[in-house]
Amino acid sequence: MSGLREVTARFVVPGPSGVAIRTGLKGLTGEDEMALRLVGDLLGSLASRDLKARCAAGLDHDSARWAQRKRALTGQSSSRWAGSITKATHDQWTLARRGQLAYVQSLEAGVRTIARRLSLPVGAKGSRGLPGGYRSRQEWFAKSRRLRLLQDRLERERADRASGRVRVVRGGRKLQCNRHNLQAARLAEAEWWVRWEAERWFLQADGESGKRYGNETIRVSPDGEVSIKLPAPLAGLANASNGRYVLACRVGFRHRGEQWADRIAANRAVAYRIHLDVERGRWYLTASWKIPPVRMVPLEAVRSGGLIGVDTNADHLAAWCLDTHGNPVGEPRRFDYDLSGSGSHRDAQVRHALIRLLHWAKRHEGAIAIEDLDFQADTTREKHGRRKRFRKLISGMPTSKLRARLVSMAAELGITVVAVDPAYTSRWGAQHWKKPLTSKNRKTTRHHAAAVAIGRRALGHPIRRRTAPPPHDQSDCAGHRTVQAASGTSGREETRPRVPGPRTRSVGAGRGAKAGDQGAHNRSGHPAEHEFWYQGSPPLSH
Repeated sequence: MSGLREVTARFVVPGPSGVAIRTGLKGLTGEDEMALRLVGDLLGSLASRDLKARCAAGLDHDSARWAQRKRALTGQSSSRWAGSITKATHDQWTLARRGQLAYVQSLEAGVRTIARRLSLPVGAKGSRGLPGGYRSRQEWFAKSRRLRLLQDRLERERADRASGRVRVVRGGRKLQCNRHNLQAARLAEAEWWVRWEAERWFLQADGESGKRYGNETIRVSPDGEVSIKLPAPLAGLANASNGRYVLACRVGFRHRGEQWADRIAANRAVAYRIHLDVERGRWYLTASWKIPPVRMVPLEAVRSGGLIGVDTNADHLAAWCLDTHGNPVGEPRRFDYDLSGSGSHRDAQVRHALIRLLHWAKRHEGAIAIEDLDFQADTTREKHGRRKRFRKLISGMPTSKLRARLVSMAAELGITVVAVDPAYTSRWGAQHWKKPLTSKNRKTTRHHAAAVAIGRRALGHPIRRRTAPPPHDQSDCAGHRTVQAASGTSGREETRPRVPGPRTRSVGAGRGAKAGDQGAHNRSGHPAEHEFWYQGSPPLSH
């Protein structure tokens, strides 16, 4: 159909590749905290120097330079600490490159949008999906200046990307900018310095399979004893043999504790990270390890048992269970969450809504279908302009984090997640499914109708429904069915092409309620002389 973009194929979302669990370090003494601060500060300074060297190398970096960086750090710490630092540096530089590419793409989209709108007359209306011209000459002039600014930024970022130059801030750019506006951040200078130092510490070690308890640098025994291999300059702080420092506290993992215990008992690799939460004043230990990939369920097997369509919104998840044929079953469900407040509160709200959804899906023994959403191109100010509330609404939807958490939590319960193209699901759902699913006792919302559309697309059924035929006395018998095309038919969601030739409402010979009574076809009511004779319809030319 003209004007509609092509819908991409649905797919089963792969499961997580690793897990992470966290516990608190309770009962630390003042000497323990001092030792952790000294180790973190020393290794953090080494990580900053290594990151500077990695950024200076740019695209010319290779394995030989990596080995050179590691040798330079080994003498000031240890071989294992140096390996963890260089790997973390490489990951941070790679992440900065991905962010740089995303920023370049965002600038290119902004330049294209402003250039197109500037080429239109002032006050021109936009077409479907594309904005029109600017409202006034003043706005046109201001946007022309912004276009020049974006072009300069784009040229600079392209040059930096071509040369391999990235901009990275250890500790976070947001916290760095808060230093210049402490009043707006509601921070005192001393508080800012504590947070800045804590964010720049380095207290993480990669695991090693075959070593004792899976990690030689930060070791956690089965009984919960935590010990750290001190760097060479701080070897005098050791309170155990072989230059190790043993913390006074004991730890235990409640979540996945049995899995963690099995790994360290078999001396399998476990990575650890120690960090300080400045706001709470608590120390935490995070353990992480890789898991084998979850066996992918074929898409046909997912379709055989039906599934649950889920529509993601700014404040809730709308869900409806569908059978194998794409028909809604039972009543729709709504799982609310509140995304206001702090980051930890928002994260807890999302997790609570997801666990309720997963428990409901587990009772129905069905998969979950969600939209493969990406609002990166829709949050720019150049596309929506004055619609600040709408841009804020889209930016606040945790699409990527929600899907990542859903996939991770669903894998633990054995629930499959299917991702579909979000094109026209809300529009066609409200158009074709909202009214038919509304009754006297149930008021269907457009979000639940969109959930039905998402589920039908995941099952391979068309979303758009044929127009229902008129009654029997107004058309030839019952007319066409509501849904005719099979799932593999090309163009099944398009409008039915019109059959050429004139259309007639007359009932053909031998059809209708009195087809067996031949006397009903003549005025006298007597039976016809020829029992099998009938008069054919006149030719179309008459």
